Amino acid sequence: MKIHWLLPLLCALSLSVGCQRAPPEADPDAVSPAAEPADAPPDTADAPSGVPALRVSTIDGASYDLADRRGKWVVVNFWATWCAPCLKEMPELSALDAMREHIEVVGLAYQEIEPDEMRAFLEKHPVLYPIAIVDVYAPPADFDTPRGLPMTYLIDPDGRIAKKFLGPVTAQEIETAIAAAGGPEVPQA
Repeated sequence: MKIHWLLPLLCALSLSVGCQRAPPEADPDAVSPAAEPADAPPDTADAPSGVPALRVSTIDGASYDLADRRGKWVVVNFWATWCAPCLKEMPELSALDAMREHIEVVGLAYQEIEPDEMRAFLEKHPVLYPIAIVDVYAPPADFDTPRGLPMTYLIDPDGRIAKKFLGPVTAQEIETAIAAAGGPEVPQA
């Protein structure tokens, strides 16, 4: 029986959610979270008062604390150097960070990479926002472990998760989500 039609179907499915790699081996005693659609309300039950904590050291040696960003919309972007959709959205996220005073972006490199390797990578793919390398075996506890990359969270000015995006996201989609959550309207071109 020939199944020559199966290969194109499998290729199309593999491209549908962005980049995915097998997650690190899970703890056999850990409870696996149920899958939720990308547009489902985020689960912040583990975060105190629904406000996620994020404290990381950036590759330039600075400390980044999400709690210090209250009053701004923050885009928390999980990505990796090997993820083509991640690399495609980086310039747009960088421009969004530079052009909108009420929006700040932070990139969380979700991969095993040495800081010097990351610095060399960023010389070829520069961004204006801070980048931190997060441990794939112990990612930030108040955020879901990425099921695919890129995975982006929009944090509102009160520090709560307003929206979660699985797969590539554009500046337009982020600004539309901000407007839908009660923030400034999307500027007209």
